[in-house]
Amino acid sequence: MESKEGVDALFLHATEGILVTDSQGSITRINPSAEKLFGYNPGELTGRKIETLVPSRFSQKHEDNRAEYAHHPHARAMGLGMELFGLKKDGSEFPVEISLSPYSNEEGNFVIAFIVDVTLRKEAEMKLRNYSEDLEKQVRNRTLILEEAIRELERTKGELDASLAKEKELNEMKSRFVSMASHEFRTPLTTMMSSLSLVSKYNERNDTANHAKHIHKIERSIINLTDILNDFLSVSKLEEGKVGNLPEEVNLKQFLLDICSEMQGMLSGKQTIVQDYSGDEQVFLDPKLLRNILFNLISNAIKFSPEEGVIELTVLVGEDTVSISVKDHGIGISEQDQKHLFERFFRGGNATHIQGTGLGLNIVARYAELMNGKVTIESVQNQGTTARLLIPR
Repeated sequence: MESKEGVDALFLHATEGILVTDSQGSITRINPSAEKLFGYNPGELTGRKIETLVPSRFSQKHEDNRAEYAHHPHARAMGLGMELFGLKKDGSEFPVEISLSPYSNEEGNFVIAFIVDVTLRKEAEMKLRNYSEDLEKQVRNRTLILEEAIRELERTKGELDASLAKEKELNEMKSRFVSMASHEFRTPLTTMMSSLSLVSKYNERNDTANHAKHIHKIERSIINLTDILNDFLSVSKLEEGKVGNLPEEVNLKQFLLDICSEMQGMLSGKQTIVQDYSGDEQVFLDPKLLRNILFNLISNAIKFSPEEGVIELTVLVGEDTVSISVKDHGIGISEQDQKHLFERFFRGGNATHIQGTGLGLNIVARYAELMNGKVTIESVQNQGTTARLLIPR
């Protein structure tokens, strides 16, 4: 490769565009990759000025920069921090990166330019930038919704204050809410702010693996905030008496399939949801109440299950009743905690490290009552939990 033939082979077969200009800026030699890059036939560019390959709006500035470089030639990447463009024969432009290397021989002074088309990379960077901006908008929107939920809860608190019979319960609830909210809101918001900062840095470094990792963290945090927000809004509506039982004809089998499909995005690792359905498909019940109950029960099963856990959804439609059970094989609940499960803000002793408000099962029980049904929980610690909903058909 040290021979002239070897050097020629490197020049001719390099995938990068390579061209050589003399001290006057005329192209003295150009390799096939560069000719193809700019859309010219072999030999067509030899002898032309390098400005032939520069968009006209940059031509004068390029000549000035070339003249300045000729006085102080040195190896460098051209246009660091700048957007550089090449001009094809057909008049179209494309983004490029260029490295320059000067050399001299008995014939004079020359500059070798190495040219790379970075169109695909620029398009990828633009997509990542747009994706980051969309995520920032989502975070801002969720924050506004969260503030509205807090204002709604404050109005509810004012109404509860008016009831002397609930004064003691209200004070306790207020204290526990402030403690829980300060933690449950701060954790996902802190994660999102930290990840958004890192997303920008990894984007600049073109580190797609870490970029995707922190995008996923932001998405999970948004899901957590949405769950917390839904719990708070549900409590508020229940306290105000704005939730009623409005049954209608429902294809229960398809209804459950849609819910399972919707919750696929909440699954972690290799978790799966399996469904076993038996009995009539058409039933008469309130789909909104049932949907909220099942979302709570299934999301609990997901949160408390291992990465490869199976969540079993079993449905039996009898002549008079509908039985729906959600079973997981996760951390389970201790016997001493089971008697407090439906209390507001209660968290199991082995679940304090898992995101949650302690409102879910309380809401589920009250929704079940509105449907003239009930919810029961069976659990063995470290073996799993089964939540069973029984409602009149």
